[in-house]
Amino acid sequence: MVTQPRPLVIGHRGAPGYRPEHTASAYRLACAAGVDLVEPDIVATRDGVLVVRHENEISGTTDVADRPEFEHLRATKWVDGVQVSGWFTEDFTWEEIATLRCRERLPALRPENVAFDGREGILRLRDVCAIVDEQSAELGRDIGLVVEIKHARYFADRGFDLAALAMQELAEAGWADRPERLVIESFELGALHRLREAGVRAELVFLAEHLGAPADEPLSGAAARDYAWYRSDAGLELLAGRVGGISVSKIDLLRCDAKGRAVGPTDLVARAHARGLRAFTWTLRPENRFLSARFRSDRDPAAWGDWEAEFAMILASGVDGVFVDHPELGLAARDGSDARGLTPPAGSGASALRPDSRA
Repeated sequence: MVTQPRPLVIGHRGAPGYRPEHTASAYRLACAAGVDLVEPDIVATRDGVLVVRHENEISGTTDVADRPEFEHLRATKWVDGVQVSGWFTEDFTWEEIATLRCRERLPALRPENVAFDGREGILRLRDVCAIVDEQSAELGRDIGLVVEIKHARYFADRGFDLAALAMQELAEAGWADRPERLVIESFELGALHRLREAGVRAELVFLAEHLGAPADEPLSGAAARDYAWYRSDAGLELLAGRVGGISVSKIDLLRCDAKGRAVGPTDLVARAHARGLRAFTWTLRPENRFLSARFRSDRDPAAWGDWEAEFAMILASGVDGVFVDHPELGLAARDGSDARGLTPPAGSGASALRPDSRA
């Protein structure tokens, strides 16, 4: 069984609880807070440069909609079976993308972050590697990377092999020989298979949504399999021969009663461990909108609820790593550390934090 002595805390797109996601300041904040790894998502530009964005459609996280010079690039496309309208990275060169500025993706929930809109540009994967190297040296500890390959089949259909591009970029950045610090993950098993066949030196992790199916199913002539199947014993058995771990929505680690109230952890982590797989979960957040109903403080989606209780229940599953938007909260939940002196964001609710809790 492959398990962690204590779960890893992973800065989900940096520290987006405090800065717009995937910005240099978000990554530096996460590193300074003490995370074990940070997670950049990668998509490609028209000229094959890997840029760090949660999606290839970028109108929600950049100022592209306000840039008249790019109005002609607005399009409607089908991405992994979903119709999406906006501006897409694969229609821009890196030189064009580099002129855009980042914006807060959740302005209604995190209005404080809006103050940082327009201050920073889009990063490439190589830029995040450099930031992690810089922070590791400055802080005197090795920080890792969790690189998520987004929409692999979609990009493959347009002539981009994101797995190959990622391997090349990581090698050029000096990360090809750091298997103890490098994780590569994807919602598509095919991309991970190509990496394994190419001999990549990294832990490979299969991401599984709560609902739906991978965009590259069916694979190898087999019947199409949805994400629920991959969480079954048969699915875990198949994954055990192909990857080092599985990463699931936190929903799948919370066991609920007939009223839909979380009452304890599920056995998913134990079943994964029994097959030699590590188990990770995403995304732990304090706002009511993201908490299980039992832990919400009120009806205000932006207010902070009883995040400590939910985080504790998830950690009780034995999970090997958690992705968090607010690094301090994940570290406090894991380590039982004191957080006096830290102030929750305005609008998070007077009951969001106890005097001795960490935010």
